[in-house]
Parts: sequence; structure tokens; C-alpha cells
Amino acid sequence: MSNPLRIFVPVKRVVDYAVKVRVNAAKTDVDRNVKHSMNPFDEIAVEEAVRIKEKSPSTEVVAISCGTAKSQETLRTALAMGADRAVHVEVKDDSILQPLAVAKLLKAYADKEANKPDLFILGKQAIDDDASQTGQMLAGLLKWPQTTFASKIEISGKSLRVVREIDGGLETVSTQLPAIITTDLRLNEPRYASLPNIMKAKKKPLVKITPEDLNVDVSPRLQTLKVEEPPKRSGGRKVESVDELVDKLRNEAKVL
Repeated sequence: MSNPLRIFVPVKRVVDYAVKVRVNAAKTDVDRNVKHSMNPFDEIAVEEAVRIKEKSPSTEVVAISCGTAKSQETLRTALAMGADRAVHVEVKDDSILQPLAVAKLLKAYADKEANKPDLFILGKQAIDDDASQTGQMLAGLLKWPQTTFASKIEISGKSLRVVREIDGGLETVSTQLPAIITTDLRLNEPRYASLPNIMKAKKKPLVKITPEDLNVDVSPRLQTLKVEEPPKRSGGRKVESVDELVDKLRNEAKVL
């Protein structure tokens, strides 16, 4: 890569993947008073951006997070992994943030920067809402080409080549920068932040702005009426014959 790249990596603070998620008492949301961490797909995105930077040291990696003050912990993790600087778009209640609002915030910040980004690398989805929409919406707002669910990324100058995993196998897509990429699980294995890098991350720049600074309305477009846990599955039963199995499928399960 002959020309320096500027890569923006949005990261989200979510309930840790190892936590058993439960519905809150009011049945309005899940219980959020539990351990949080960076969205695993966003970790993959940060790792890929840092690997690109390691191949081309002039590359700048900027981590961006939209959320409450606690989102700064997630940004510090991204900085400890190797991002150069961080931007925190602070909102009082991140549970109201929906993909379109986040995409608008990211576009507004990209437009605000004096030196425009060449590439956005996002996780393909967040493990809390599983929406898988922000990257695609951002591409639409910026009018940039998008390559989703990337399992391999190659950049040469302004040319981008991405291998995607699809139902029938692998698909290779080529386009030009600037572009949007969303990452799949098999793209890479994210590194652990070392203690020295965690200490260095505390000195890296972290800028705080608000949606009002970006002139973006983050009011939710969708309303959650009620949140319920799925019904518990009953245990299986053994049958003595095929005829008995067919009978139960037809008359009890009513799937025949």
C-alpha cells in the first residue's frame, strides 16, 4: 500500500458474550447490570485494522464508540490493541441507540473530519441486538461501496479485494476505496491487549463529542413493547416403533 490509509473502526460496548442474558423485572429490556465488554465482531474489526497498520505503519486507525461514559472503557481497549486515537460520541442512554442513528452519527463524524477516512471496518453485527444493519446503512448514507461478512481482506493502493463466506462457498468481491467492510468470524483471531499497551492507551488521545455537536437526532424510530424469554423446551421422549413416532408427530406435535 503506497498511500497512507485512514481507517475508522466503530466499536460497541455490549453485555459480555459469556454472561447468561436475562429479562429485567419490568420486561422492558434485558438486565444490563452485568459485565460488559467490546462486541466480539468489533474486536475482529479492530484487529484487522491494526494488522493493516502493521503492514503499512503510516496508516491511522481511529476507534469510534457511541454510548454512555462507560463506552470509554471499550475505546481504551481498542487503543490498547493498537488504535491510534479514539472518538467518543456520548449519549445519556445508549439503549435508545438504533442502527440508523449510529450510522448517521458515523457519517456526520466522517464528514466533520478534515482528512476523510478511506475505509470503515465494522463488525458484521452486535451480539446484543443482532441487527447487522449499521454497516449497510452507513454505506448507503455515504454512497460508498460495501463488502459485508469479510473472511479475507487485501488492499493494494486504492483497490480493495474481499473474500466473503456465502451459503454456496466463497465469493470474491473487488472494489475501490473509500469503502465499507463488515467482518465475519473467520477473518482473524483478535489479540489480547498487553499490560504495557494498556498503560500506553491511557495516554493516547480520546475526544468526546455529542450528537448535538454533529447535528444528529438519535431519537429511536422503533419502540419495544415487551421483552420476554422464550418458552422452556420440554425434554424428548423415546418411542417403541416408527408407527408410534408417526402417530405422535401427527396427533401431538401436529407437524405432519
